[in-house]
Amino acid sequence: MKPGPLPGVDMTDDPSDHPDAVGLPPRSPLPAHPQAPEVDPDEPLAVVAAGPAGAARREVLAALLGVPSGMLVTPAGSSLLVRYARVATRAAYVPGYRQPHSYGADQAAAGPALARAPRRVELSLPEPLLRHFAVLDTPDTDTLGVAGGRVLLDAVVRSGALLFVIGADQPFTAADLHLLAEVARTRARVFFVVTPGAGGWAAAEPAATDDTGVALPTSPDGPPAGGPVDPVAVTVAAHRATLLAAVPGLAEANWYPVHRAEHPDLRRALVGWSAIEGLRRASSRPPVPPGAHGRVPVAPEPPGDDWAEGLERQSRLRARGIRQQLALELANIHLRTVQEIVFGVGCAGLPQLLDRELEALSLLATEQQDRAVRDILDGATARIFGAPLAEGVRHRIGAAVRWGLADHPTGQELDRVLLVTGTAGVAVLSGAGALDALLGHPGAPRTEVLPRIGVALSGGCWQHWRSPGNDDPNAARSWAQRALREVELELSREVARRFEAFRLALDGVLTDALDHGILLA
Repeated sequence: MKPGPLPGVDMTDDPSDHPDAVGLPPRSPLPAHPQAPEVDPDEPLAVVAAGPAGAARREVLAALLGVPSGMLVTPAGSSLLVRYARVATRAAYVPGYRQPHSYGADQAAAGPALARAPRRVELSLPEPLLRHFAVLDTPDTDTLGVAGGRVLLDAVVRSGALLFVIGADQPFTAADLHLLAEVARTRARVFFVVTPGAGGWAAAEPAATDDTGVALPTSPDGPPAGGPVDPVAVTVAAHRATLLAAVPGLAEANWYPVHRAEHPDLRRALVGWSAIEGLRRASSRPPVPPGAHGRVPVAPEPPGDDWAEGLERQSRLRARGIRQQLALELANIHLRTVQEIVFGVGCAGLPQLLDRELEALSLLATEQQDRAVRDILDGATARIFGAPLAEGVRHRIGAAVRWGLADHPTGQELDRVLLVTGTAGVAVLSGAGALDALLGHPGAPRTEVLPRIGVALSGGCWQHWRSPGNDDPNAARSWAQRALREVELELSREVARRFEAFRLALDGVLTDALDHGILLA
């Protein structure tokens, strides 16, 4: 049986806790994926490499970066982030640790003996191309599943570009087409690379002739008369036609067949994209946002004493809505996990499967938390100051709220990671470094009011189900149900605690503004 949704841990008999309470905006449902409508201009540019297994994606990236392909090897299921640095270094970021594990960057260097696979491995190289953008190599698309597709989509949206590598003998799967259709709805640029595949390019076909040896006329779309058919062009055209039949929004995407070890056309296209995209992001927001400095007075007619009660009511409603939606998502995760245990990856693949599901859940919970906090802050400040605030003023208030979180017991140690243990329990690890180890693609420094929400599998849990003796599907199903139930309980408490701390801190900032007549932040 799958776990049902939990009752709210901070629910009371107050009628204002009812979802139909008057005067509060209705809650919007959770989106199907954690894609944001706008990308933070401070997000660093990166090219996300993806594609099915067997397409020689690692070899393409190695030729693009001018390094041996062995330097790009990572544990199964881990992402590889390649950045620019003057000195080559390598580090593995493993959930459950506050510090990364560093080891040699050369091809022969052996990685550390880890209890579980890292979420990401960072490789720094003195390659001039990496001055323009970073490169993020992701796991094979045929192993991602629903949750992995959401994580990959989030990385593509924030990075700005997708490099999809596919072999000449590989068709686009339904999962590939679904991912590319989601990418087509964003601003991300897509580049396709077609490799020879396992069997190489097909042999060239001679042109058709009549009985006298004269070449037959061809259609305008066909190859030129009198010459052989180019197998590379035919393969690329066939892949493009298959893609556009399902995803017509990628008609402007660039296609690059691989002929040799170097890819000058692809390099020039990527550098050109990074120059245009970097300029667009830099010019989308001024260096100093409006309202970053200056006096901000409160409204001439301040609100009554009920504004604090409205703030408390709205904070509770938004927190409860997030907890209910996360409970529904955990129920869906339980169904997918049981299905994979019985008909898919089995017990040995349970750790990687569940860890990826929890990574997608963390992104979803964080996105919903940030959206709710922004809405609550904008609504409360509009009542106090009489109008919507400029971006710079919101940043000042957000910084003041972050400072105020440390003054309340409920706001201390919000940088927490929830680790699922081998006994189906949940352990807590505090620290900003622990949260950073959970990110497959770290991106820009965080500027939101509350820290990220992070959930992952511990190393002991990983080792338990990788052991050959623990291959009972019934035991795995029972363990998954209990583990997800504990995650639901801990997430419910964590969300309630965060929103209560945020409410108290924001209440203090706005009360000071009302007492003094101006914003003190």
